[in-house]
Amino acid sequence: MLTGIQGEDQRTEALDVFGRMYSPTIGTGYALDYIRRTGTDALKGADILATAPGMYSSDVEYSATAVGQYMKNIAQTHLAGFGTRVLYTTSPYNGFDTHASQAQAHSGLWTDVSANVETFVDDLRGHDAMDNVTLLMFSEFGRRVGDNGSGTDHGAASVAFAIGEHVKGGFYGDYPSLDQDKLIEGGNLEHSMDFREVYSTILEDWLHIDPVPIAGNFTKVNFL
Repeated sequence: MLTGIQGEDQRTEALDVFGRMYSPTIGTGYALDYIRRTGTDALKGADILATAPGMYSSDVEYSATAVGQYMKNIAQTHLAGFGTRVLYTTSPYNGFDTHASQAQAHSGLWTDVSANVETFVDDLRGHDAMDNVTLLMFSEFGRRVGDNGSGTDHGAASVAFAIGEHVKGGFYGDYPSLDQDKLIEGGNLEHSMDFREVYSTILEDWLHIDPVPIAGNFTKVNFL
């Protein structure tokens, strides 16, 4: 919302509007000051990020798809050397929410993701900047086993992929059973690993942060 605002007058006006939006519910004082400070920091961050494309050059070419441009933006930000430790992006909204035409859609979706992840890795390797990067790809929900015609409905258990020079490649966890008597909660695959085990591994072994206050006390997966 704030990244396209130009000029200090527009920025000040935007922050005033932002503050008035919340003042009826939170009153004044510390809370409102915090919101205003957060808005100011967001604008400053947008200004910093806006300089990244001008600092970037590369011999690789990302696809023109949303995923390609998202990955290019992450590469630009990382290579700009801002010191950001975690960069997050997403696939196009509802792209993988395949309630219909799943068989046809998945081929194109995964081809797009795979090609642009490969381009991203090649890009960073070309800049000698891949050694300190790990990608974690995950879905906020999976799919159920049974089809609903030409697609599948939301499911509980899902999958994650870790990619990087320091990742110990392989399959972690137990392959889920497709037997009907092994499914749970109306056709869901039963998970064999808590996602917080994956997060704990990233936090402790990659970011060197104590995972317990953030993710709880979970066993690490040790893929790094």
